[in-house]
Amino acid sequence: MNIVFTNARKTDLEKIVATYNSTISSRLVTADLEPVSVKSKEAWFEAHNPDSRPLWIIEVDATYVGWMSFNSFYGRPAYNGTVEVSIYLEEDARGKGLGRKCLQKAFEACEHLNIKTLLGFIFDHNEPSLKLFYNMGFEKWAHLPRIADMVEAERGLIIVGKRILE
Repeated sequence: MNIVFTNARKTDLEKIVATYNSTISSRLVTADLEPVSVKSKEAWFEAHNPDSRPLWIIEVDATYVGWMSFNSFYGRPAYNGTVEVSIYLEEDARGKGLGRKCLQKAFEACEHLNIKTLLGFIFDHNEPSLKLFYNMGFEKWAHLPRIADMVEAERGLIIVGKRILE
């Protein structure tokens, strides 16, 4: 399996949004309740850059399988060394060890990007993602119970963290 991470281009936004939207109906990954538009994600896309907040396209054997991003945490300068990592994979790419490869890529990129701490924001019922992050050395740093009204159920949010650079 040949995995390649490349910096996303504006022309990739449509497939990024399609992958994101494919997770909404599961009520497992995102707090969006309805599909989002490409236009609604343009500012989010523009907030990324390869030098500090990358947005990577993930390809396996030259086939698009998803994306990964570093997102600023809390928007204040003192938090510049902390990012939230997000991984979104196409349905047929899930459960095949790609999440582990993505987090390894994230760890390797931190020194170059001057990122000291990685965070994951994961619903408390999303057992596959929690297992992945815990297996990769993240620890539970917070649990916010029943903060997301997902229509059929209220869900909690677990914040996991891992210090990468000292």
